[in-house]
Amino acid sequence: MKNKIYVLFLLAICSFSCEQKSKTYAELEKANWFIGKWENKTTEGTFSEEWKKENDSLLLGKSFFIKENDTLFSETVRLEQRKNDLFYIVTVPNQNEEKPVEFKLTSSSADYLVFENPAHDFPKKITYKLVTKDSLYAEISGDGKKQGFPFKKVN
Repeated sequence: MKNKIYVLFLLAICSFSCEQKSKTYAELEKANWFIGKWENKTTEGTFSEEWKKENDSLLLGKSFFIKENDTLFSETVRLEQRKNDLFYIVTVPNQNEEKPVEFKLTSSSADYLVFENPAHDFPKKITYKLVTKDSLYAEISGDGKKQGFPFKKVN
């Protein structure tokens, strides 16, 4: 009898453990095409974004604009799934008192993601469009202004 209880106990633990491991992060998986290094080289400088998978619920990104060895702009980004919601969380030095600003995923398809925060001054909307497997277009917009960023994958 003890052996049967022990076996049932082990089966229950294994079942619970397997359920926990099979938890999916479907919202974050929509952005797996972000992973890698992306660049836009112009006569004004080089804008780059680099994304890596930190864990099942988090992608980490960093962006830089560099001109002649000077970093003119940088930011860090967390693409984080919480429950069934995906958030684009950006921190920019010398802006917003160094506090992160969250943008929630409001629309998506296999190759297009839209993050919005209507309470933020600018931008209010951030979009990413996968043009081809090695090309994407990012855009920030709000209050009648837009700025686009075409990128090519470099690795």
